[in-house]
Amino acid sequence: MGKVLLVGESWVAVTTHYKGFDHFVSGGYDTGVAYFGRAMEGWGDWVHMPGHEAQAGFPLDMEGLRDYSAIIISDIGADTFLLHPRTWLNGERTPNRLRLMEEYVRGGGGLIMAGGYLSYQGINGVARYHGTPIEEALPVEIQPYDDRVECPEGVQPGKTKTAHQITKGLPGSWPHLLGYNRVKARKGAKVLAEVGPDPLLVVGEHGEGRAVAWASDIGPHWCPREFAEWVGYAELWRRMVSWASGE
Repeated sequence: MGKVLLVGESWVAVTTHYKGFDHFVSGGYDTGVAYFGRAMEGWGDWVHMPGHEAQAGFPLDMEGLRDYSAIIISDIGADTFLLHPRTWLNGERTPNRLRLMEEYVRGGGGLIMAGGYLSYQGINGVARYHGTPIEEALPVEIQPYDDRVECPEGVQPGKTKTAHQITKGLPGSWPHLLGYNRVKARKGAKVLAEVGPDPLLVVGEHGEGRAVAWASDIGPHWCPREFAEWVGYAELWRRMVSWASGE
């Protein structure tokens, strides 16, 4: 398996604290890759490109994408890929990197989209992948509106009866999740796991390449500690990455 690129899963938070008459502002930066990193430890070569670096740093050509056997998009909206600083700040034409990724998969690359507030269509619809070339490559159809399903009480996912190397040998029911993005499996795609009435894990081929849709987070909050520390979590992610990479 070649090198894998995980894009997104980072955030900057700015908080204003009001204490009576006075107030002050604090800021912080964090990432959500800890559990994924443990799952990949000693097993695969992967690179994390945080969201604030992706706008300028994500490759602008196919040669840059072909450095990776698979790309994981996780909790980062379409505009980060569409609005390179040269376009956003200078009004210059730049390649459509969503189309570039679709061509990358069609030519034999691997793509995984993980769920989150800025995945699929996302919170208030601002992730905005519906109707884009990324949707063409994925094995699911994306809703044109806010697609989050919040389950604070917990919802029990489980694998389907569809045989596949990603879920082979895993138990029928899995630890609870706290939410997911509602998607619809494409005709011909394989639904490997469901959550409630909806697909959770869907795989399919696009041209010469492979794509995986995982509709929940890769870590808290939708993917709580009970799921992320379950032995099947590492197995799932290793197998998803391996299969998307063409193995």
